[in-house]
Amino acid sequence: MGFNKLFTEIGGAPVIAHTIRAFEQAGSVSDIIIVACEDRHAEIKKLTRDHNLTKVRTIIPGGERRQDSVRAGLTHLSADAKYVAVHDAARPLITPEQIERVFEQCRIHDAAALAEPINDTLKRADANLIVTGSVDRHQLYAMQTPQIFECALIEDAYRSVYAENVSVTDEVSAVERLGRKVALVLNGDFNFKITYPRDLPVAEFVLKHRKHSPRIEKLA
Repeated sequence: MGFNKLFTEIGGAPVIAHTIRAFEQAGSVSDIIIVACEDRHAEIKKLTRDHNLTKVRTIIPGGERRQDSVRAGLTHLSADAKYVAVHDAARPLITPEQIERVFEQCRIHDAAALAEPINDTLKRADANLIVTGSVDRHQLYAMQTPQIFECALIEDAYRSVYAENVSVTDEVSAVERLGRKVALVLNGDFNFKITYPRDLPVAEFVLKHRKHSPRIEKLA
């Protein structure tokens, strides 16, 4: 991006504030742990006060990789926590309704994640970007967050990841390594990750549209 996207304003608030607010409003969420660069902690504390985000219990330093940050967050769970959700702060379009849908499936399966069916044609290419073949998109899904787990399961998964010194790109991958099943919750609403500058005006448009129109999820 060339700048810190999480503190860029869209819809009258920083990206990260929209993300936290969705979990603040989710009935299943009791505590929020923010894992962030240490030099941003003071700014985040002010943001939580300004936006009255009362479920934020602690802000802790992150690690070099995503998995290191998640592992750090797991060590700060309350002793009586039964479930934990992991979410990308750069997905500010998440809604409390989406969170609750994933949580309900987690309660049934011990592990669940938001996902979107792949609709585009997929191709493999070589180092010179010459097409080398096609990828069957049948039963392919783009993983999103939140990814929600029974606490003991995700803690076991991460113990295994570090014991075997492997890298994982998300929590579903860690749980898969244990041979456990993860339920996918298909998402029919916007929940893209802010990655490029072009994503910011799109997210702004979605937020404005939601204020004036009811959200209707449609899954093809």
